[in-house]
Amino acid sequence: MSTSSTALAGPWSDPARPAAERAAALIAELTIEEKVAQLYGVWVGASDQGGEVAPHQHEMEEGVDFDELLPSGLGQLTRPFGTAPVDPALGALSLMRTQRRIVAENRFGIPALAHEECLAGFATWGATAYPVPLSWGATFNPELVQQMSSSIGHDMRSVGVHQGLAPVLDVVRDPRWGRVEETIGEDPYLVGSIATAYIKGLESSGIVATLKHFVGYSASKAGRNLAPVSIGRRELADVLLPPFEMAVRESGVRSVMHAYTDIDGVPSAADRDLLTGLLRETWDFEGTVVADYFGIAFLRTLHAVAGSWEEAAEQALSAGVDVELPTVKAYGAPLAEAVRAGRIKEELLDRALERVLIQKIQLGMLDPEWSPVPEALQNADLSDPSALRETIDLDSPRNRALARELAEQAVVLLANDGILPLAAPKQIAVIGPTANDPMAVLGCYSFPAHVGAQHPETPIGLRLPTLLESLKEEFPASEITFLQGTSIDGGELDELADAAQAAADADLVVLALGDRAGLFGRGTSGEGCDAGSLALPGAQQALLDQVLAAGTPAVVVLLSGRPYALSRQTRSEAGAIVQAFFPGEEGTAAIAGVLSGRVNPSGRLPVSVPGHPDAQPATYLAPALGRKTSVSNIDPTPAFAFGHGLSYTSFEWSDLEADADTMSTDGNVRLTVRVRNAGARSGSDVVQLYLHDPVASVVRPLQRLIGYQRIDLDTAEEALLTFTVPADLVSFTGRDGRRIVEPGEIVLGLGRSSADIVLRRSVTLTGPTRVVDHTRALHPLCTVSTSDPTAARAHEESDFA
Repeated sequence: MSTSSTALAGPWSDPARPAAERAAALIAELTIEEKVAQLYGVWVGASDQGGEVAPHQHEMEEGVDFDELLPSGLGQLTRPFGTAPVDPALGALSLMRTQRRIVAENRFGIPALAHEECLAGFATWGATAYPVPLSWGATFNPELVQQMSSSIGHDMRSVGVHQGLAPVLDVVRDPRWGRVEETIGEDPYLVGSIATAYIKGLESSGIVATLKHFVGYSASKAGRNLAPVSIGRRELADVLLPPFEMAVRESGVRSVMHAYTDIDGVPSAADRDLLTGLLRETWDFEGTVVADYFGIAFLRTLHAVAGSWEEAAEQALSAGVDVELPTVKAYGAPLAEAVRAGRIKEELLDRALERVLIQKIQLGMLDPEWSPVPEALQNADLSDPSALRETIDLDSPRNRALARELAEQAVVLLANDGILPLAAPKQIAVIGPTANDPMAVLGCYSFPAHVGAQHPETPIGLRLPTLLESLKEEFPASEITFLQGTSIDGGELDELADAAQAAADADLVVLALGDRAGLFGRGTSGEGCDAGSLALPGAQQALLDQVLAAGTPAVVVLLSGRPYALSRQTRSEAGAIVQAFFPGEEGTAAIAGVLSGRVNPSGRLPVSVPGHPDAQPATYLAPALGRKTSVSNIDPTPAFAFGHGLSYTSFEWSDLEADADTMSTDGNVRLTVRVRNAGARSGSDVVQLYLHDPVASVVRPLQRLIGYQRIDLDTAEEALLTFTVPADLVSFTGRDGRRIVEPGEIVLGLGRSSADIVLRRSVTLTGPTRVVDHTRALHPLCTVSTSDPTAARAHEESDFA
């Protein structure tokens, strides 16, 4: 290797040989200790005093002797940029030096793979904070999400990172769960299609994407983080697994992270049927499976299915977990001793090692010309570290432009009585706890919230304009006053009367409410920040009621990580309601643009907004008994349904036609619909394709999204959309556990939301019941032809039509 003249060379360092052959040659030369060393990470600089950024961190971090470990090698470096604030250039220099040391001290010169979080951008100091995944879902725009992730991956790769721990493919089952902000939504098709696009972008930049959390994490009881999961095999197969299946089949993803949870008593980290039987033997996944942080140790400490670290290692390794993260515990000395004594077969060790080495080979890390010098430092003067400060820009103008475009497309206009867009009001009262808080746009996996909160002495590292600042910039001729009214979750009531008076004295009120992102109870949204109900935190509902009672026209803006219940009174008294799910560093400018009309809102809800704070869990994917009934006093009907969102222009849908009234259970049907912008300005519409199965052999949801198409149209422009729907999309898990397509009537509907199906067409499936498998079609094929022939565009199956 170029960085170590003492490294042993052999077939493993020959780029002309197949990766599997190179890996096998190296495995044959390694000692047990050297093999084991490739199967764990080390978290340098992590605290052993408390659980700042990982659950039970203080119980697991016992300190690692780096000098003692390195002669055997090292598999991964955990979060060299995302553990403490560090200037990106100095971080890249430090990582480069660490890699040189790792390579020099192990006899085969094998570098460590460096991983980082990248859920809403590269989670390091000074990097762009993009909208959270729930906002990605609100865009219904996979192509734009792919552009974002490609940019994230480029930034990570430029400073020497190899793997990103994203995206989250968990489907929301209970919005009280704190990690809703990290998900893409409550529908498996939306989650799968958006996540697959994100993965494609990340992988195209050379970063190993990591699917998480496989599987069932979001279905925990009562929305509690890391709580038990009780689901049936049909919910698992038809709701929770499809996004992972789509991503494995279509995205080129190279890593999967197991979930913390157990399903029916079997922890995911010890589930061979899941991690090997389904993931590898059925879906043909060939990458690595990595542990969620401390997940292997949890087999002993939380799940109590292992009595020792050795047993935990054996169970995880047998199930198919290849790499222990974030630091060495069960896969260190306990594993090596058990293999040497014959209690754990060395073949299991070699199986995981082969996957790890093949991945490093694919990344070029065993090639003779591999260098630890990252791209961003290749032309820098490394002799003066102090001069390197601020030479790397991870928040470039291009990044910010992407962040703004995403934020603008993600803002959802829930309600509007005509007050929006605003004609410049003379006096605007800006009220509420998220109005003047720069952190109100960030999710819990943004660096400032995730790590920066533990370092208050360090500047945020980003320009984060508050909503108040953005409104002043958007409405320079207006007199704007501000009053907080109450905190996010403190429950203070002493300023409510002043807030009501401020509202009464103004021509318009902008009332900004919502969440504070945090970890493990330090916020109202985020990992370990679960909600007992979906009432607004603290005294925000009381503030809302007081301000609306003043009678001044009011726009309610929600900056949150989950949907909150909006009462009938709120919906009737607010002039407009705007929802933004932690929209990132450019989010407040996007919101201000929506209020002024500079931005025509086009976001659609990726999760339903509840009408009652205690009607949970609820999801639009409910059968008849999951809806309002006469035998229960609790009404789960949402205030705003999945897929809902308004615009400042109007779109007409007409001329729905099907090419047949019947199709065979192995055939397809083609639907066409005309979409016309009938309004006075250009805008974007989202045509959502739903399936209703009136009679089935098992209980089915009343509506299920099976496709969608976002389309941009100028005034008076129209387009012809054609959805070719394969019968495979009608499939579900039957009574015997097999996925089937049944004959009978189905209803295909085009909707503006799951509760607003505008056009329907009934089609009868004919022929025998057909069994389908993981090779079935996952998408409709959509083509879009506009009234301008030069603008016609086609979307293939893999383009998430």
